[in-house]
Amino acid sequence: MDILTTKADGILTIEFNRPERKNAITGVMYQAMADALVEAESDSAVRAILIVGKPEIFTAGNDLDDFMKNSAPVPGVPAEARPVFQFMRALSGSSKPVVAAVAGAAVGIGTTLLMHCDLVYAADNAKFSMPFSQLGLCPEFASSLLLPQLAGYPRAAEKLLLGEAFLAQEALEMGLVSKVVPAAELREFAHKQAAKLVALPAASIRATKALMKRSRTGPINDTMAAENQLFGAMLLAPEAKEAFTAFFEKRKPDFSRFS
Repeated sequence: MDILTTKADGILTIEFNRPERKNAITGVMYQAMADALVEAESDSAVRAILIVGKPEIFTAGNDLDDFMKNSAPVPGVPAEARPVFQFMRALSGSSKPVVAAVAGAAVGIGTTLLMHCDLVYAADNAKFSMPFSQLGLCPEFASSLLLPQLAGYPRAAEKLLLGEAFLAQEALEMGLVSKVVPAAELREFAHKQAAKLVALPAASIRATKALMKRSRTGPINDTMAAENQLFGAMLLAPEAKEAFTAFFEKRKPDFSRFS
C-alpha cells in the first residue's frame, strides 16, 4: 500500500509509503488520504491526525507520470472532483487537530499541505521547496495567501517566485514549522505531541482550532478557487509543456522564447 493508515489510541496516522518513488503522490494516493480524512471527521474515536513520511523522504510531490496523464481538465467534470482537491479540501476543513512530521524532502504539495496542518515538526534533515514557477505553473491550494501570512511578503516571494529549496532552520524562522528535532527522534516526538492533543478535551481542541481559523476560512477557499482556475489554464500553456518535456528529457528547460 502506497498510503498506510492506522488508528490507535485516538490518533489516525496517515503515512506515505512509496519510498522506491520518493513517496511521489498519485491520484490513487490522494484519494486514499481524502477518504481517510473524511472518515475521521465523523469518527469520534479519532481525536488527532498525524501525517508522516519516511526518515529519508517526506514526499517528492506529485508523481509526474501520473500527474501528466490525469491532470488535464475533463469536460463536464469539475476540477474540485479531482482526488488532490478532495484531499486538500478535507485537510483544510478538518475540525480535528492535524500534526505533520517532515523528514527529508517535502516538494511542491509536500510543502503546501503543511500550511493547512496545525502542528508541524521538521527533522534536521528536512528540505522544503515549492518549484511551481520552475514548472511554468503557479502556487496551489492557498499557498499564495498562507505563505505571505506566515513568512511575510519578501520571504514568501523569494520562495514562490524563485522556487528554490530551503532547509529546516529557515522553515522554523519563517513560521512554517513549529520545531526542528533530530531526524532519529522526529516520529516519536510528533506522535507524543499528537498524544497530548488526544488527552485534552476534544471539544475544547476543536473549538480553539475553529476560532483560530475562522477569519481565514473564506479567504482560503476563495484563493484556492482562484489558484485552481489559473493552475489548470497554465498546465495547458507552452511554458508548462516545455518544463515537463525538459524534465522527462533530463535537460534544462528553455523559456526564452515565451513572453
